Amino acid sequence: MLARRLNLIALGLALMLVSVALGAFHYFAWTDRAYPAAAQTVVIPSGATGHDIGELLQSRGIIRSALVFALLARIDDERTAMKAGEFAFAAHRSESEILKQVVTDGEQVALWVTIPEGFTAKEIAQTLAERDLGDVAALQSTFLDTPLEIAGSKAPTLEGYLFPDTYLVPTSATPAEIAKIMTDQFRAELPSDAALQAKRLGFTIPQIVTLASLVEREAKSDDERALMAGVYYNRLRRGMPLQVDASLEYTFAHHKDVITYADLARDTPYNTYEHTGLPPTPIANPGRASLLAAFHPRASKYLYYVSMGNGHHAFSRTLAEHNANVARYLH
Repeated sequence: MLARRLNLIALGLALMLVSVALGAFHYFAWTDRAYPAAAQTVVIPSGATGHDIGELLQSRGIIRSALVFALLARIDDERTAMKAGEFAFAAHRSESEILKQVVTDGEQVALWVTIPEGFTAKEIAQTLAERDLGDVAALQSTFLDTPLEIAGSKAPTLEGYLFPDTYLVPTSATPAEIAKIMTDQFRAELPSDAALQAKRLGFTIPQIVTLASLVEREAKSDDERALMAGVYYNRLRRGMPLQVDASLEYTFAHHKDVITYADLARDTPYNTYEHTGLPPTPIANPGRASLLAAFHPRASKYLYYVSMGNGHHAFSRTLAEHNANVARYLH
């Protein structure tokens, strides 16, 4: 009888503790508004996990408890739905309201946006517009109609100079402000010896950036980029047309898996089969690896290359060797 009574007492105490815990959790998750003590903005890093976000918000005084925040996110099944970016948090919000804000992008003042290597200005404009960071037409117009002076030379557009990277872009930024963020990063990423190396190569920096864009679109493996750049320089110095498919494809409205004979006859300065020299502008925005390759090409006697279909290319010195490689890998 005594044992039964003790068991009932223990059960009652346990139920009381559970009730107190649930009450405390409800209070801290939905009722307590002591935090944030004052309005402030916080940058949530790109790639942060739900645990990381809770710890960050607690350390910045946005929420009282990272544990309560984590439990609330688990209950709402929103642990992986939280967004990165810069948020403006108003004072005295419940943890539930804070969670909702970082899940729904509420009151974000800046968004993380990743621009991949090799994107064109039009593709970058589309990516930004899809994140509600501007009108696609206005972005394209800014990117393609704005000249850029670099090391004493003038580039006619920003194509090639919108550096591929992950950016925290203010939601209020104008197209011109976004362009400046990306072109400033391009200047920062230029090799430190860019001007000297351009002089040694006998080209301007914009010309080398154009060549880097060809490397970016053609090369698939980093260990081939400098060698491919060397092929282009070899052909330019011999007055040979570059014959780069990606340059011609830049003029297409949509990607084409196969370049036809009719395409090869198109009258455009980007047709490097018909015209010698570099195309008039870059055909994409190269990343750091392609820029380094263009400024520091690998010396060789190669004049040709063809894709082997495995992410690498077969390089050759003569047309006969090249034709043999074409027969081997493309037929």
